[in-house]
Amino acid sequence: MGKFTVLNHPLIQHKLTIMRDKNTGTKDFREIASEIAELMVYEITRDLPLKSVEIETPMGKTVQKELAGKKLAVVPILRAGLGMVDGVLRLVPAAKVGHIGMYRDEETLEPHEYFLKLPPDIEQRDVFVVDPMLATGGSAKMAIEALKKHGAKNMRLVVLVAAPEGVKAIEEAFPDVDVYAAALDDHLNDDGYIVPGLGDAGDRLFGTK
Repeated sequence: MGKFTVLNHPLIQHKLTIMRDKNTGTKDFREIASEIAELMVYEITRDLPLKSVEIETPMGKTVQKELAGKKLAVVPILRAGLGMVDGVLRLVPAAKVGHIGMYRDEETLEPHEYFLKLPPDIEQRDVFVVDPMLATGGSAKMAIEALKKHGAKNMRLVVLVAAPEGVKAIEEAFPDVDVYAAALDDHLNDDGYIVPGLGDAGDRLFGTK
């Protein structure tokens, strides 16, 4: 079964509180989304494999550790997922970036895919699927299905705020995908928004309210 983990580091919690505040403007919202993504990936990558390598310091030769060539990719669910990409790349600059575009039908709340562009070697990479919100789980499910169709095998879903309904949907549909969140919130309202949540992450990131 895929595991669900809340990364409740004090810095993550503090920054998420600022994002939730309705008085936080676009600039700060965008910067903090990126910072939280960076902190989350720092925690999630603890299990990356290392290998020994011989180098020379000013004091002489020594054997030390470096990453063992594990290939990573980050795939934001457009458009709000874009707000988390820079934070991931600051830590893992060699990661390739794919994009998957989704929009939600306001009547049915069902997601629809409109864009997909992935690294050609996606099947060889550990993939971080990023999106600020895991609400009903519909968009994340469709994104993971599309990635699997294109050969992606090792995926982790990284979100800022999750609703119990979304976590359950991913766990049931994809027992092989681990889910990481900065917070597990209370519930979804009748419009499919997370409560207390942080509002519409896309609108707040890009100032399109």
